[in-house]
Amino acid sequence: MTNTKRSVSAPRLGARALNRATLARQLLLRPARVSAAAAVEHLVGLQAQNVKPPYYALAARLDGFGPEALSRLMADREVVRIVSMRSTLHTHTARDCLTLRPLMQPALERELANFRAGLAGVDLDRLSRLARDLVEAEPRTMRQLREALLTEWPEADPQSLAVAARCRLPLVQVTPRGLWGRSGQVSLTTAEHWLGRPAGPAGTADAVVLRYLAAFGPASVRDMQTWAGLTRLGDAFARLRPELVTFRDDRGVELFDVPDAPRPDPDTPAPPRFLPEFDNLLLSHADRTRVVPAEYRGRSWQGNIAHRTLLVDGFLAGLWRLEEDALVIEPFDRLTRAQRDEVTAEGERMLRVMHPETSYDIRFGVVRE
Repeated sequence: MTNTKRSVSAPRLGARALNRATLARQLLLRPARVSAAAAVEHLVGLQAQNVKPPYYALAARLDGFGPEALSRLMADREVVRIVSMRSTLHTHTARDCLTLRPLMQPALERELANFRAGLAGVDLDRLSRLARDLVEAEPRTMRQLREALLTEWPEADPQSLAVAARCRLPLVQVTPRGLWGRSGQVSLTTAEHWLGRPAGPAGTADAVVLRYLAAFGPASVRDMQTWAGLTRLGDAFARLRPELVTFRDDRGVELFDVPDAPRPDPDTPAPPRFLPEFDNLLLSHADRTRVVPAEYRGRSWQGNIAHRTLLVDGFLAGLWRLEEDALVIEPFDRLTRAQRDEVTAEGERMLRVMHPETSYDIRFGVVRE
């Protein structure tokens, strides 16, 4: 669906135009006056390999947010932590957990195929039934689940058995894991058991395309496939084409969008933002140049470790970390005096929201060239 006659005739959106449109959808141009639950739903979940990133993600986006708002939703089982897009852990609303997770099953089945050798002789349907009985009897850690399944298939690879359960079943992490200021090991049960109701009908690909575009668009088919970890979504875009508007980027790639979504002027000011590691803003497009300048590609990762990132003028511009007594900011290039003042002000705001009981200095580290 790229480089067609239709895309060539569509209006062009340059990198700054795409940047401002995406920031507007991501609630990053100005603090949004919506609830934490509404934001989690609008953003179609928050990536959550670690406990803290979803909290920092909302602090960067919402007016009046405090960590207790998300923690309370989690304690009340209105949001949950579950593996979904890209086979990675996300924080989702209960409704999305029950309807979006089934749509991601093909990606999870592909992941499971990588463990086929360790599952030789294992009846996966029987494994699914047994694992469901185990975690619904009481939440289990992955170690407990592995050990229980290993008694049934002693010749199988223990890790492969646990991965099979995670891929086959909608397993959520039960609290206190995920609560702000609390600790707890990862214990799992099924989404249906934790939420006290059965899964609803799986969301349709068409409906999720519209939600993705509302939160991440304008975007290409490949962009959405990167976000979801799914393939063969072109048919859904084709069905929706009459309802969508199209553009092309600087490379001529066709981009789709919902008609009434915001597309601000490219010169719209974009204040600095402190984003957590694994923020979906940086992970949800095949072409990330709308947020990540080409010269900074790969700078937010080191091996399998993701860094906390700083946006300046809407684009990736550095990293940040919290030390015992300081917020340390490491820009990739020299900032102007005005930019440093804006970054400092935003850092102070973030600290007031996330750590009101602790006093931190703000220090600029050496430029990370």
